[in-house]
Amino acid sequence: MKKISLMMAMAGVMAFAPMVTASAATANHKHRAGIEARQRNQSARIEQGERSGALTYRESNRLERQQNRIERQEDRFQRSGGRFTPRERARVQRELNRTSRQIYRQKHDGQVQGWRWR
Repeated sequence: MKKISLMMAMAGVMAFAPMVTASAATANHKHRAGIEARQRNQSARIEQGERSGALTYRESNRLERQQNRIERQEDRFQRSGGRFTPRERARVQRELNRTSRQIYRQKHDGQVQGWRWR
């Protein structure tokens, strides 16, 4: 009788295991998609600053390098364990917050690129 109940319990666990890993993978993908959307938004802000002249060549180059560094860091975290842990996600979010503030500050610091008639 114990063998039968043990086998039934194992069958139940085996039936739910794919659902748990699938939901964890979906949640992980959802968080990563949110981070990638932020990165696309910040890249668009940098490009807009270049077009308007609010960012100088050096400022935009520096900001783009920071964006690339964050992307590489995110990829490293993803490859390291196959999961994007909450601690790693928080670290990437902090980096994105810092870069976002720098984009704003550089765009509003009064420096302009080239000649612009006002």
